[in-house]
Amino acid sequence: MREKIISHSVRLLCLGGAVLSMQAMAQTADAPMQTVQVTGSRIASPGAESPSPLQVLTSADIAASGATNLQELLMKNPTLGTPTVSRTNSNFSTSSAGVSTVNLRNLDTSRTLVLLNGRRFVSGIPGDTAVDLNVIPTDFIERVELLTGGASATYGSDAVAGVVNIITKRNFTGLILDAQGGQSTKHDDTKKKFSATWGTSNADATNNIMVHFGYSKQGAVYSKNRAISAVDQNTQNDPEDFFKVNRPFYSSYAPQGRFFDDNGSFTYDRNGAVIPWNTNGTNGQAATGFNRSEFRSIAVPTDRYLLATTGTMALNENHNVFFEGNYASTRVTTMLEPFALGSDDIYKGDTFGQVPAELLINGTLRRNPLVPDRLFNNISDTNGDGLRDYFFTRRMAEVGNRGSKANRDTFRLATGVKGSFNLLKEWNYETYVAYGQTKESQSGNGQVNVLNFRHALEAITDIDDLNTNNNRTEAICADSTARALGCVPINVFGYNSISPEALKYVNAPSSLETRVTQKLAGGSINGEVFDLPAGAVGVAVGFEWRGEESSSEADALTQAGLNAGNALPPTYGKFNVKELFGEVRVPILKDKPFAKELNLSSAVRRGKYSTVGYTTSWNLGGEWSPIADVKFRATRALSTRAPNINELFQPAQQTFPADIVDPCDGIGPTGGGARGDACRAAPGVAANIAANGVFTLTQSDLQGISGYDRGNPNLRAEKGRSTTIGVVWTPRSIAPLRNFSFTADYFDIKIADALVFMPRQYALENCYGGDGSLCNVITRRPSKMGANNSGSLEYIDSLVSNTGSKATEGVDLTASWAGAAGPGRLSARASWTWLHEGYDTPTPGAEKDYWAGEIQQSPKNKASLNLAYKLGAWGISGTTTYIGKSYLDDQFLAQFDLPRNAVGVGSRTYQDIQVTYEFRKKWELYLGLDNAFNTKAPPIVSGLPGNTTGAETEAGAYDPIGRRYYLGMRVSL
Repeated sequence: MREKIISHSVRLLCLGGAVLSMQAMAQTADAPMQTVQVTGSRIASPGAESPSPLQVLTSADIAASGATNLQELLMKNPTLGTPTVSRTNSNFSTSSAGVSTVNLRNLDTSRTLVLLNGRRFVSGIPGDTAVDLNVIPTDFIERVELLTGGASATYGSDAVAGVVNIITKRNFTGLILDAQGGQSTKHDDTKKKFSATWGTSNADATNNIMVHFGYSKQGAVYSKNRAISAVDQNTQNDPEDFFKVNRPFYSSYAPQGRFFDDNGSFTYDRNGAVIPWNTNGTNGQAATGFNRSEFRSIAVPTDRYLLATTGTMALNENHNVFFEGNYASTRVTTMLEPFALGSDDIYKGDTFGQVPAELLINGTLRRNPLVPDRLFNNISDTNGDGLRDYFFTRRMAEVGNRGSKANRDTFRLATGVKGSFNLLKEWNYETYVAYGQTKESQSGNGQVNVLNFRHALEAITDIDDLNTNNNRTEAICADSTARALGCVPINVFGYNSISPEALKYVNAPSSLETRVTQKLAGGSINGEVFDLPAGAVGVAVGFEWRGEESSSEADALTQAGLNAGNALPPTYGKFNVKELFGEVRVPILKDKPFAKELNLSSAVRRGKYSTVGYTTSWNLGGEWSPIADVKFRATRALSTRAPNINELFQPAQQTFPADIVDPCDGIGPTGGGARGDACRAAPGVAANIAANGVFTLTQSDLQGISGYDRGNPNLRAEKGRSTTIGVVWTPRSIAPLRNFSFTADYFDIKIADALVFMPRQYALENCYGGDGSLCNVITRRPSKMGANNSGSLEYIDSLVSNTGSKATEGVDLTASWAGAAGPGRLSARASWTWLHEGYDTPTPGAEKDYWAGEIQQSPKNKASLNLAYKLGAWGISGTTTYIGKSYLDDQFLAQFDLPRNAVGVGSRTYQDIQVTYEFRKKWELYLGLDNAFNTKAPPIVSGLPGNTTGAETEAGAYDPIGRRYYLGMRVSL
């Protein structure tokens, strides 16, 4: 059940651009005008509407979607960009896999503020402010209000792009049970869901309590089970056709190993025979190639247990105590292929990855007996230490698949007092405190201890019986201390050649512990101060205090980068902020010629951060109705965003960027202009050119680029200036269109002093484009590695700074209607966002990097259509989502002298359908199809910008899974 006040306020919001569900449209408006408060304003007033664009999703919309988490539904809204983290794009994440975030206007998750009942919610990602929507039970939500445009003056930092305000159900009496199951037509992506919502209240609803329990389980989707991603592939980077691929494009890291001697390289077949290296392996596990897609995931399996409660207790007629509680326990599992180990992961520095095949022990040269004669007799000293050495790469299949199991727990409790009092006029007040915490405990596997591995590789024959077992022919570790600690020689030559004892010695299970803590306290009062001819002047004033703390700590080997993977040093930081805010709403004209209504509103917020000092945000808005059916609205706002803990305090963390194009690729001994001169100045590049005729990159070079991301404690708050201008048409005076509404809103958001990581491709273009000011963040492999491998990119580092700017501009259109259609009732809503422009600049004066219409950002055109028809006990609803034509990143295309929007993929349309049948009044059976026509995602393969590893498409923007169905039962008691 819904209270009439909720129903009526939702309907008013719909006139301002809300999503109109069939159930909401079917209700009447006979209740008297109530005082309501909407997202975007803290002033409660009759019939309040936000001067900023506001859209609403109701509980009926959520039910009609069959969504397991809120992100699944929100992503169909055209105002939302590609999420930073979702279940289908986070399999390779070192932490926070499976988290569900939202990204308004594609300005990044950190610029979208997510609220629960108008108050902040603890982040689900360490060091960030992004809320994990997995922890909000969908069946407990009454509505979701989307406010697009700057709202920092009303709600504080992070609301640069807008606000997602999740409103939970209130004053519910009864019990609702909901059970659902489903899967894809490929028999994966299984879904199981059960929830129970119970509530009770007294007769006048002054005392009430609600409790919700939910459980959901979503199964994995593996790359090998989709034709587009079943086999490793890579773009040929052919300007004539970027979608022409090398398939198979197997990894050069094979389980049998690849070994480099003075004559080239070789490997072994599964029978142990030596064979020449050939990158064109014919199957997934061929000796000369490895199909990583055989082991990767598209969607990570996720289990969730949810508990939520809310309640109110009246102290007297005008004052009551409220509380909210949330607990979520999430379990996520990631899986990817066994680790690709190179000897340069073990031997760093001056040895350049060269493994000694012989050792100098007490002045005597001792050979490693595990090194085969075929290799030993064809190697020489290549690193200058006087000893024969070799280089190898190997897929560590014996160690097993890499992956992690993450246990994530989120807890939040909020409580406060609210009510009203008379001071000449009636005033409303609210005070609250809240505490939230997210903890993640992650255990991983598939890595190796590089220190132990080095000791295990340096073996000698135990001619002196050092281990006193009377065996003078066996291999032992040369280092006595390592032997005392259990060192066992390791044989890397051939398939499955590593013994269980050696495997135990080099295996390195990993762990990661993260914690995010949020403390809140605040209060506000709002009411009317005096009357003007057009109505009462409303004001709101208040304060907020917030403390944020975050830590992330991996095991010791991972921190030091000694498990051959990403080096992840611990991150810890905290800050607090004290804020005062005020808001005023002034009615200027009412019921005048050409001014049925004219209102102005303004808000200001002043904050003091322990990290960046003082910040100021403000907004100014107005609404003008020349006639009753037409309303014009406009806002101008200055929003601020203080840097989060990661941006401030993150130490150097290793990452492996994808889609990097080396500007030196193909450069010869002459020519190439300034770029050619800069490339040849690097000794490794020069040696490569001398050996190959032109600078040539191998497959391992392309896959071996790394770098470090660093925070910056000297950051400032960024500032976003937004403008929205719109019109709302609600032709209530025209009988056939009485239930029709139309909105059109122009938006323009520009962010100065934007907090950005220096784009790595930009750094490369700067370094080799004749400027050279960013060459200090680039490290190339030296010439001593050998001509065939020298000069390739090894590290490209990036630092957070306030040097960037971001902007987006476009138009939102919505139209909705509901009413009788034949014997039943029909409701319809269409929404469309046209993105005129969107761009970033990494440094002042740099050329704009346009992203509007690019694949990994946001299409220029995105739309959705919701239709629902109710006839007696039967109902059918459908959501059509349209994603317009999108293009490859213009920075990528520039490497091939191609203009912006030269290469792209076609539009995609997805159709979701749900059919319901009610029987016995309180029982409802529902059957749904998602992606009913099995629309295929565009082939954005490895090597192309926007590729999601393992999915071979942009899995955050497009559906990589395919058609799915579900069947459920809902019971109201």
